Amino acid sequence: MPDSVSSSSSDSGSESGWIDAENEVEDAPTIISLLDDQTFSDALSMVNYCKEKGFDFLATRDRLGLDFYGCIKLINFVRQKVHEGAHLPKEITKEDLEDDKYLKPVLDDDAFIICLDDLPDPSPAAAGKAAAPAGDAEDLRTKNSELQAELDKLARQFADYRLAVQQTLDQRWGEDDAPAPGAAAGASSSSGGAAAAKSADGAVEKPKDDSKYYWESYAHNEIHEIMLKDTVRTEAYRDFIYNNKHLFKDKVVMDIGCGTGILSMFCARAGAKLVIAVDNSDIIDKARENIFNNGLSSTITCLKGKVEEVVLPVPQVDIIVSEWMGYCLLYEAMLPSVLWARDRYLKPDTGLVVPSHASMWVAPFADQDWVDDHVTFWRDVYGFDMRAMQEGICLDSHIEVVPSSSAAGEPSMFRMLDLHACTTADLVFDVPYRSAATRDADRLDGFLIWFDIFFATDRDPKAVEPADVTAASWSEDGKREDRVAFTTGPFGKPTHWKQGILPIKQEAPAVKLVKGQPVEGNLALTIPKDNPRGLMLKVTWNGEDGKVQDQSWEC
Repeated sequence: MPDSVSSSSSDSGSESGWIDAENEVEDAPTIISLLDDQTFSDALSMVNYCKEKGFDFLATRDRLGLDFYGCIKLINFVRQKVHEGAHLPKEITKEDLEDDKYLKPVLDDDAFIICLDDLPDPSPAAAGKAAAPAGDAEDLRTKNSELQAELDKLARQFADYRLAVQQTLDQRWGEDDAPAPGAAAGASSSSGGAAAAKSADGAVEKPKDDSKYYWESYAHNEIHEIMLKDTVRTEAYRDFIYNNKHLFKDKVVMDIGCGTGILSMFCARAGAKLVIAVDNSDIIDKARENIFNNGLSSTITCLKGKVEEVVLPVPQVDIIVSEWMGYCLLYEAMLPSVLWARDRYLKPDTGLVVPSHASMWVAPFADQDWVDDHVTFWRDVYGFDMRAMQEGICLDSHIEVVPSSSAAGEPSMFRMLDLHACTTADLVFDVPYRSAATRDADRLDGFLIWFDIFFATDRDPKAVEPADVTAASWSEDGKREDRVAFTTGPFGKPTHWKQGILPIKQEAPAVKLVKGQPVEGNLALTIPKDNPRGLMLKVTWNGEDGKVQDQSWEC
């Protein structure tokens, strides 16, 4: 029986031990010159550099009396001209900036726009020049009213603009159905679902996916709070990324299903050159805010949409990181999207998938207390027979944390997935399992399902061995330091995935367990036709009379 599993190679719950001293100070934005690719750590240095090159941003701003939005137009006007290779006018006029198209950033996530407030205020002389001419008092009152109205408008829109800068990429790419340079046909925008697969002729097939509820369920805070507070989960990702900064340094990373952006920010802090955070839920708007508030907008780009449909700004990525696991591992059918992205975007031979491996486990379940609480309870409820409520209880899986004593047999690993090599075909299977009772029990009440997750640092097919290795034994192996792995099973620290209980129907022939008695059969996993994000699990087992019994459960 497996030992208790540590969530990772470290027991620390604090991030402070993992962030280099220089990273403890919030990252300064990288500001790109208006005239070329030169970069600066602050806005004033960039402005002075451009002045030396012949363009005085502050003088132009003051001469034209530009407000915040006018400055944005000026920035994008100059960047557009430079991008087109055109010469700037000898003297930029307000007429040059009239078109509202210059409110749309030319440079994605333009840090100079965000840092406009860091520049010196206009001089009193310039402000006076920009103001309405002195004279008629009525003209002054009219001008004052107009300026106040404009000020109110800017005050209402300023907060939204910061977010709009970062959303521009999404909007532009969402309007463009063409694949990125070198993109496979399957990456073009369509109404296809997440579970994409390749047909015999190599074409990408995208089955219909109407699971709008799935995306909406991830738009609210509660589910993300639960996941972030799952220290086994979150600290495993953190520890792997921070322990292996050399793998992330100057690399391009894609975070699939980024949620609040926590994994993307881990990668950025570890030194990634670019992190592309993808999510089809509205939570990505919160992720953008989180990323901006932590000073990482210059490194992390957020894209809203299905990974099969968004167009990346790069043809390939070095690393794919994703927390795709669902109940019983494969519930929610997110893994096919990760595999699709792996085949479409990950660099062959050298690209890494994080985590790298996942194994699925089953064990006999015997827990009379659980049966009394969930099944026989209905036979006498305050003196009333409510056994009608029992209908269907044993046809569905139950996701709960159970005590380790509920496992009445040796765990059996029935599926190992190498995420660098497996395909969607490997996610539907019918395989044998073999266990043996570890104690006597009056009745076999069902089966427990859980999974282990491994974070290997390379693509070596033998990185996680032997085939039935547990997360505990692999991560504690003294041959290699800093191995990270975790279990969701009953022998480790509880996680938000809990365990899947497959209860046997009470009317089924009872199987009494005797310590050492074999419990074996087959376990099949299929996808219900009416619920593409669900699971159907079927288990067979040997009865006392030698007759094979079987039952199916929906998850």
